[in-house]
Order: sequence, then structure tokens, then C-alpha cells
Amino acid sequence: MSTEEKPVYQDYFFNETAYDYHDGGYVPLEVYDAPRVPLTIPSILKPDRETDTDVWLTVHAQPGETQILPGAKTKTWGYNQSLLGQTIVFRSGKTYHVTLKNSLPELTTFHWHGLDVPGPFIDGGCHAPIYPGEEKEITFTVNQPAATTWLHAHPCPLTGWDVWHGLAAMVYVEDDHEDSLALPHNYGVDDLPIVLQDRRFHEDNQWDYDADYDPDGTAGPTALINGTVNPSFDVTTQKLRLRFLDGSNRREWRLHLSDGLVMTQIASDGGLLPEPVQMTKCMLTCAERAEFIIDFSDYKAGDQVTLYSDDTPILIFNIKDFVADETTLPDKLAEISYPDVDPNALVHQVVLAGTDEEITINGLKFGMMRIDDRQEIGKTEYWDITNTNDCCGGMLHPYHMHGGSFQIVSRNGEAPYPNELGYKDTVAVNPGETVRIKMKFNFAGVFMYHCHIIEHEDGGMMAQMQVYTPEEPEKKYDLMAMDTLMNALAEERGCTVEDLQIKSLDSYKKMGMDMC
Repeated sequence: MSTEEKPVYQDYFFNETAYDYHDGGYVPLEVYDAPRVPLTIPSILKPDRETDTDVWLTVHAQPGETQILPGAKTKTWGYNQSLLGQTIVFRSGKTYHVTLKNSLPELTTFHWHGLDVPGPFIDGGCHAPIYPGEEKEITFTVNQPAATTWLHAHPCPLTGWDVWHGLAAMVYVEDDHEDSLALPHNYGVDDLPIVLQDRRFHEDNQWDYDADYDPDGTAGPTALINGTVNPSFDVTTQKLRLRFLDGSNRREWRLHLSDGLVMTQIASDGGLLPEPVQMTKCMLTCAERAEFIIDFSDYKAGDQVTLYSDDTPILIFNIKDFVADETTLPDKLAEISYPDVDPNALVHQVVLAGTDEEITINGLKFGMMRIDDRQEIGKTEYWDITNTNDCCGGMLHPYHMHGGSFQIVSRNGEAPYPNELGYKDTVAVNPGETVRIKMKFNFAGVFMYHCHIIEHEDGGMMAQMQVYTPEEPEKKYDLMAMDTLMNALAEERGCTVEDLQIKSLDSYKKMGMDMC
């Protein structure tokens, strides 16, 4: 069936009663009173050196100042630049030697969200701190399909703080199969990274995370697209490939184009979908990625097309002259082949409960030294993810697993949404719903799993599993204790542990729990 004959989906799939705008703390988007400016396209990070098989890179977390609005520059953090990060490109099959360098005033971690790498230290969760003024080299081989992944800080309980300051960067994985398809591949021209975030600007154009903090997810009224306010992009090709990342701490992005222009989704978190999916509306929850092909063949030079989230314009496409493009998307994009589950395998249970400070996984808040679940390396097992919020007063929880990609099997026993048939690492679970996934781990280690509303993970809606080998089923890892973390932060901030101001820890105090 050709793309023209496929159905065009006209809704956002998820339960409307749970959308973020029903939350009492919801911050609606507003168009900021500032000039329209060209969309920032981050440069691609250049290797330090490379061979046919190996590549050496330096990823540098650094403070800076960024001219986002007229007037004072905003104090920001970024990777290899002042805000967000240069785009990192990996090639499947190559080995990467990455120097992680920290010039920030406090410890951070480097989490490779969506990469299939060992844990806990290469994966970059809370047990892999890089201290101020220090650097560390990690080595891993990329062996996964082409995909849009990302890098962000993950120093629990300060992940929200770090990401809000700007520590998020696009990471592309490329492979031969994706190269062979008739898709836009010219970075910055017809293949665009689109990082969706939001902020509130305070006095002198500064951000104030603690002032804006919300335990159900911090948000601001101003859309930042690749760190740009009121952006536009000049379209010089008939087709654009837009790689969307919901890089927000909390916000759901409900995307649609003016004129009801069809968006054809070709990929999700873990890479290409089995076949293209046409829609006029797409909803992304925190940390999800989606790649779309937009065809502007019905437009002419001088026209404009607007990308909206709900009713707020967030990006303007200025149509310029372009050459006709007669290429067509293949009916089949990729073979999705996930191993079968042993019928006698354990079904893991994950219960996401509560809102505000009273959030838990399986009745507990995150414990730095506690292993909550276990799975043998190389075996595929079911995980049932349940959101116990009630259907009318609850919220969507975007559930993320470190350690690789999974396949969505069902939603409350029914088929997944049409654009969920590829590999995923983040899935939004409606209130009152159980999403069944199947997951296989290719590396041993300790990996986290959590809600990706970042204030929820910082506030304790997170747990960790150990992936073990038959040879070392009880292997011990040098996990970072809570006392070690708190003492380090207190020293960096020049105060006592008792005087540390970390908003997310109020969630633990309210429920009489801690992160030990």
C-alpha cells in the first residue's frame, strides 16, 4: 500500500483527560515579545582523531552565557558550547573513546539516553559522577540501528537542575541501512534536530530553577526550540526531515502544522518504524523522540507554514524556491525483530503511583544503594508498567528504561498506538493503564528505570535493576552512596549538608523516606 493510500491519523492517541494542561500547576505557553530570529542549528562535534574503526571525542560540560533575548545574556550550561550541545554523531559498528570533561561548578554525570551501552558507569546515571575540574575517558562500541538519541545530565537528585540549566544535546546514530533509504540526510539543510524545551525568563533574562520548581514537573511559558525564542527556518528543499526531541523537564508537546499539513513519521526513540505513519497531530511526552518527513510540494516561495504546540506557534517555516523532489518513501522502512519471551519467564511489575511529592515506584522512592529488580543478560522478559492514577484526575507518566530499547506489546491488552511499533526506550502510560513491554539487555550492570518527568525522577519515582550474567549473578558494583553525593555537593556549594537547598529532596522528607 503506497503512502497516499495509508490512513491519516487525526488525534493525539493519548487520553485527553490526563493532558498536562489539566494540572493545577500547568504553565500555558505564550509567545514572547521578542524579534523573530533564525532557528539555531547546533554544529556537529568534531572528533579529536579517528581511524577506520575507532573515534576519539571530548564532551565538555561547561558554563557560559547565551544571547537568547535582547538585552542581558542568559547564564547557561552546555556541552562544548554555552547552551545545549553540539550534535554528536555515532556510526554503528565503531568504537568510541569519549573524554568526559566537567568545567561546571559542581559534579554532573553524562547519560547516553537511548544508547545501548554498559551500566552503571558508561551509561552515565547517578553512579557515574564527574567532579568539577576533572575528566574521565569511557570506551564503548555502538552496535544498534540508526536512531535519534540524546545526551543529558543525570546527577540525581539534581537532574532537573542540570537539564534546566541547559545540559542536553542531540546524538545521532547512523548505519548503512538508513543511509540507503531515500530520506533527507543533509544536516542543517533538510535534516534538522529540533529540541523542544520551555523556560521562564526572570530579571535580566535569567533562569531561576528554584523559583519555578514544581514537584510535578517544572515548566515555563516561553518555548525554546534548539535554545531559540521565536525561531524561523528557511525551507530550501521540498522535503524536510525533522528530528523532534521532547527535552523538557515536564511539558508535553502536542504538535501540528498550519493548514492541517500531514506529517509522516518514519522513526521513534530507537530508530526507524517498520513503515511510515501519516498523521496531522503528534504528541510527545518527556524524553520521547519522533522523526517526521514534511512535504512542502503544495507551497511556493513566499508562503509560510507554522508549527504549533496546542494553539501556540513555536516555529515558522519560510518557504523559499526549491527543486521538485519526486522520491517516495518506501512502504517498508525497517524490519523490527525483537526476540521472543520464554513462556516461563518472570513478568516484572512496575507500578507508577501518586502525584506531586507523593510519587513512588512499587510503593518506594529511589534508593541509591538498593537493587529493586534483576534480569539475566540476553534473555527477553515482559515488564508490565502500570499507572495507578485515576483516569480523570491523574497524569501521564513517561516511563524510561536505561540499558537499551524495548518493544511495546500492548496497552491494557490492546494494540499499541500506530506509531509505537518500532524500538522504544520511553513510553507514556495513561492513568489507569498497564503497558506491557518486552526487554532484553545486552550488557551487564546496574541500570535505572523511572518516570521521565524529571522532577518525578529526582523526587523518587525511580528504581534500579541489576542485569547479571550466569557466571557472576551477584556481582557487586561500586555504587555512589547518598552520603558521598551530599558531602560532595555541600563542599562544592560551600555549605553544610544540612544547609543544602535541593528542592526535590522535599518529596522524600514529606513521605519520611530518604535516598540511602
